[in-house]
Amino acid sequence: MVKILIASHNRGKLREFAAILPQLEADLATPADLGLTLDVVEEGATYAENARLKAVAFANAAGLLTLGDDSGLEVDALGGRPGLYSARYAGKGASDADRRAKLMQELRHTPEPRPARFRCAIAVAQPGGEAAVFEGTCEGQIILEERGDNGFGYDPIFFLPEYGRTLAELPSELKNRISHRARAAQAALPYLTRLLGRMEDKL
Repeated sequence: MVKILIASHNRGKLREFAAILPQLEADLATPADLGLTLDVVEEGATYAENARLKAVAFANAAGLLTLGDDSGLEVDALGGRPGLYSARYAGKGASDADRRAKLMQELRHTPEPRPARFRCAIAVAQPGGEAAVFEGTCEGQIILEERGDNGFGYDPIFFLPEYGRTLAELPSELKNRISHRARAAQAALPYLTRLLGRMEDKL
């Protein structure tokens, strides 16, 4: 079975990818599983560039097919912030809860519905090769109270009007169909399937 590296130290992402891409007959692993420590500077100007930077760096370091992703939350009332800086929005060492608290504080005087969207780019890289990038978006609104515990990051304050719930309140099987990461992964699936088929033929 082909091993695919997920270029992230966040095990939540590993679980999401495993749930989103069950059709792939592959063994998903994190850098920690391989004893790999690599700090990639996310200096790209877009999610796609950052995803590509991570995927290529980890693919070359591990010698494995690698998925790298970058995502962010864009709030219309904040001119698209925090965007690329979503993970660093509340400063170095801040927790997910700190970032949510900062965002809710910044939006406290903004009237509903506070439109926002999650964007995700997933790069698929082979060792020594180029990376193909696929993107997905999930539209919603920001609410000023946390709801739900089935998620991480900004999920508990990202409200989906069509479901009447936050992303963190959705059951996993639904979330893993409609989230920004799910949509990017679904876009990547045909490419990954062809790539894995060729790799299996060589084994």
